Amino acid sequence: MRDVAIIGIGQTPVGEHWDTDLRTLAADAARAALDDSGNAAVPQAVYVGNTYGASISSQAQLGALVADYAGLRGAEAFALEAGEASGAAAVRAAYLAVASGAIDTALVVGVEKATDMVGTAKVAARNVTLDADYEAVHGATLPALAALIMRRYMYEFGAELGNFENFSINAHANGSLNSNAMYRNKLKPGGFARAPMIADPVTLFDGAPDGDGAAALVITAGQNAADLVPHPVYITGSAGASDTLGLAEREDILSLSAAGLSASRALAQAGLTVQDIDVFELHDAFTILTALALEAMGLAERGTGWQLARDNRIGLAGDVPLSTFGGLKSRGNPVGATGVYQAVEAVLQLRGAAGANQVANAQTALVQNMGGLGSTVITHVLKG
Repeated sequence: MRDVAIIGIGQTPVGEHWDTDLRTLAADAARAALDDSGNAAVPQAVYVGNTYGASISSQAQLGALVADYAGLRGAEAFALEAGEASGAAAVRAAYLAVASGAIDTALVVGVEKATDMVGTAKVAARNVTLDADYEAVHGATLPALAALIMRRYMYEFGAELGNFENFSINAHANGSLNSNAMYRNKLKPGGFARAPMIADPVTLFDGAPDGDGAAALVITAGQNAADLVPHPVYITGSAGASDTLGLAEREDILSLSAAGLSASRALAQAGLTVQDIDVFELHDAFTILTALALEAMGLAERGTGWQLARDNRIGLAGDVPLSTFGGLKSRGNPVGATGVYQAVEAVLQLRGAAGANQVANAQTALVQNMGGLGSTVITHVLKG
């Protein structure tokens, strides 16, 4: 297996891009990443991460579409779907292709256009990533199922709703410094629990807002990377894992087993432990997922993940920096593009180019992207 490096990054702001279509967002991010790489290597393959192109934007065959509009017509090109982990699935596909020697350079593009549909039609389109026969057909939604997990967690471990607020406060504090973030407002202490209820106990300030956006990476063989760009970032670990799609089939709904498995596999491949990581970009679609992911990776004991937020350990100056550009909560959740945005943000940290969002002396990063409520989890470890 060859070493693999990221030599170019690009992103569009996350938001409600009513006047922009899906292909334009994707092409803008792709061209930005190619330009960032100095166009030093021509990608032979294009891997697209997208979740709702067919159900929301009425557009499949995104591989060919994005390759064409990115100026790479003729390249191998296809899309990958793994729910909200689709972006990381595209990164992993590119990693495996380059590491195996099958290709030398790949372009990864994550893109989503959530505003192409609104209201109940959008809820129905979003529900295709749930278990159609046993969840969606009964009216379940992702926030409702997250609420079931959160309510059980609070009951089992005696946690109160306000115990989770610092996850969102931290995300918005960091997102307020990020010009690409969808919501740059800061949250005040106490506002989390008082916010309008979405699915008790999940409030408006808990769940991440869907947004439009695209992000891109240029990935190439590691042995050439230092000759191509000044600051390549190496993918030293890449792994995925799965759990049941339906929540009711889990042996333990308070254990994100796939998050723990994918993280441990990626860290072992990188020759690191979780304590060696300087920056964490986790899938904070709901605060309960963040708490459970921290526990699954061994950063907190069972039932205590929220305490890292309470103790202010997750800020830019903390020992477990999370959501350093705002995470899904403040930067916004571009669904199938999320895993690529996370990787772009981690690369900025490891380049020392994160500006006001910079974590001091960041050398390693762990990026974890989650499909659904931990049904598909893909983790990458990056090194500057």
